[in-house]
Amino acid sequence: MAPTTLPDIETMYEAFVTRDTRFDGVFYIGVTSTGIFCRPTCRARKPRRENVVFFGSASEALDYGYRPCMICRPMEPPGGIPTWVRHLLSDLHAEGEGRRLRDRDLRERGLAPEAVRRWFKKLYGMTFHAYARQLRINHAYGCIRRDQRVIDSAFESGYDSLSGFAYAFKKAVGFSPSESRSRGVVSVTRIATPLGPMVAAAVDGKLCLLEFADRPALETELKRTAREFDAPIIVGDDPVFDDAAAQLEEYFDGERRVFDLPVAEFGSLFQRQVWQLLRTIPYGETRSYADQAAAIGRPDALRAVARANGANRIAILIPCHRVIGRDGSLTGYGGGLWRKRFLLDLERDGALSSSATRRFMGKGDAATVH
Repeated sequence: MAPTTLPDIETMYEAFVTRDTRFDGVFYIGVTSTGIFCRPTCRARKPRRENVVFFGSASEALDYGYRPCMICRPMEPPGGIPTWVRHLLSDLHAEGEGRRLRDRDLRERGLAPEAVRRWFKKLYGMTFHAYARQLRINHAYGCIRRDQRVIDSAFESGYDSLSGFAYAFKKAVGFSPSESRSRGVVSVTRIATPLGPMVAAAVDGKLCLLEFADRPALETELKRTAREFDAPIIVGDDPVFDDAAAQLEEYFDGERRVFDLPVAEFGSLFQRQVWQLLRTIPYGETRSYADQAAAIGRPDALRAVARANGANRIAILIPCHRVIGRDGSLTGYGGGLWRKRFLLDLERDGALSSSATRRFMGKGDAATVH
């Protein structure tokens, strides 16, 4: 029987045929007729079912003699940022938050502005220039919060006039620059993980949201977060983001069992009680909804506990994935049951390398573990 760390064979093939982005980086496809291996989202023509095999990692496909596809480039990190984007963003930050990169600047870097625009629209929901503007506004907001004069923050952020800066600032965040010392913003970014990119949001150095980017309810959760903190959502940096990315990497490498990141939770008293209880479930163990309901003194509140679990907005750190059905079955998980299964297997095995280096054969249930 195939290991349970990944979806079953038919699910993987269907994801490959439909180019399902939720499975990017979760498995790889080897095409026996060409000797090439691909991502599930590859745009190339799909081979017949009997001509594919499945791998748990790109390195394993290489071990079996398959060559990486030149179309989907499976050797690049799943859910990660392409090299040209990393260089572009690095240049943007290195040259100062006030540096404006126009289309001619992109062309000088060998980049087509149309391609850059499409990539940022797809991944961030905005163009590159809009992304850069939000970074400048976020930088200016931080400067003002640190008691820098508004006029100095404006010029440092690349604006030529104070009036133009004030207009752009208010349009982006909904309040004037002078109100920054008393008003907050919710900073958002994306963090790459082996299970796909996650969207992180933070307020004043505390995480208030961490969800998989393809979760259907993500947009609603971001809006709710903005309402709760009475603050606009804006792309930008926050001190907690680097720590979150580092600790998640350690977790997936099997080197971290407990997170120590500052969290800004919001919800009803009952929800916060359920979330606090979730944090007491030890790494590698599970509890049933009945166990959780009994632990808070509400043994008849199974549905309420399940709803509170589903309302958890900080995935992995607040481990709602460790709650299962009384009969041991996996139940609802906003990130998808296959991710829940993966996380439980990861914690059981203690390291991503031991649970992910598996080859899933395309015929029958046979699988070889290396």
